[in-house]
Amino acid sequence: MARASYSCPGWYLLPVLVVTLTGGIGAGKSSAAALLVERGAVLVDADACAREIQAAGGRAFAGMVDLFGEGAVNDDGELNRPAIAAVVFSDKDMLTKLNALMFPLIGAEVLARIEANAATDNVVLLDIPLLGMSGNNYNAAALIVVDCPTEVALERVVTGPRQMKREDAQARIAAQISREERLKLADFVIDNSGGEADLKLAVGACWDWISALPRKS
Repeated sequence: MARASYSCPGWYLLPVLVVTLTGGIGAGKSSAAALLVERGAVLVDADACAREIQAAGGRAFAGMVDLFGEGAVNDDGELNRPAIAAVVFSDKDMLTKLNALMFPLIGAEVLARIEANAATDNVVLLDIPLLGMSGNNYNAAALIVVDCPTEVALERVVTGPRQMKREDAQARIAAQISREERLKLADFVIDNSGGEADLKLAVGACWDWISALPRKS
């Protein structure tokens, strides 16, 4: 499994247990994360970090406007996130530029939230959808992948609450690392190809596995 490219922070030597969770769009990563939080995990959501620093006045806002132009800002002063997503998932050059802007800022915010739990015996769950693209998993003890067949994920995105256009969903899937690449990185795989009850059982097995991981002393 790929390890973090950052220098080793102090929390890595403390009892806090850090595990990462990833999965492609439509895999059900957020549902799995919520179930793990119910069992006691402390969630650090990289997407939530990104939204906060991209908000008006946030550390990434000016850089986003420079990259995408004033037309990427809504009348309320916030970024037009759907319009930006439509650009980057159809233009690899713009996606590369966006990642170059956002990865360092997201990384710093994620590390700050881990530091807040450094002296505890918590299980910190890093929800990182782009893991494997940034080359960083924050020195986590393990990587958990939420997985389902690509066609299942596509149907969920198209017919589920997101109601995304099929071609847009396909573009997003194509822009992420492949299912095969994610599975090669995994220390534990949560199979979410079935229904809600199946996912709960799979998450329960995952929590038991996490609980048995060795801790620093």
